[in-house]
Amino acid sequence: MGLGHRRARHSFALPGQDNQGGPIVSNPSIEAAIIAELDLDPRIPAPGEIAVSAEYGAVTLRGTVGSFAQRRAAAADAREVEGVDEVFDELQVRLLDDYAREDAEIRGAALQSLMWDVEIPSDSIEVKVDNGWVTLKGELDYQFQSDDAFDDIASLIGVTGVTNEIKVVEPV
Repeated sequence: MGLGHRRARHSFALPGQDNQGGPIVSNPSIEAAIIAELDLDPRIPAPGEIAVSAEYGAVTLRGTVGSFAQRRAAAADAREVEGVDEVFDELQVRLLDDYAREDAEIRGAALQSLMWDVEIPSDSIEVKVDNGWVTLKGELDYQFQSDDAFDDIASLIGVTGVTNEIKVVEPV
């Protein structure tokens, strides 16, 4: 399961231009720019572990990173590069022993993190953890609350991934 986003394209490009009217950036140029971004990002200590391939604005990231936060950072870096339309995140998270935690410890940290976030009614969110993968369920009033809950959990040590199944329901 990737974290990339997909956008349907139905417009036609003029010769030498992409679908948004901008100049076409070559695949090797996109790949080099992403590798340079990864090399400069202090959140990614081993950028050489990430393989980058680009084809007509679609970028695929493969390899191994040391945390879920590093995985998210790499995908965000790729999205920032000119000429990138979509990112397919196929990165695997392999925690070093120092960062591995028991599921119960991750769940406790997740619940505590949600309780400390004043924007989130933490009693409305259920947290489950399976081999470091956190699943969030519940109902919240606003999308930003769901997004904040995801961000709070994604940065915790020991988390290998997050599935956000929180439903946003309009307040009455």
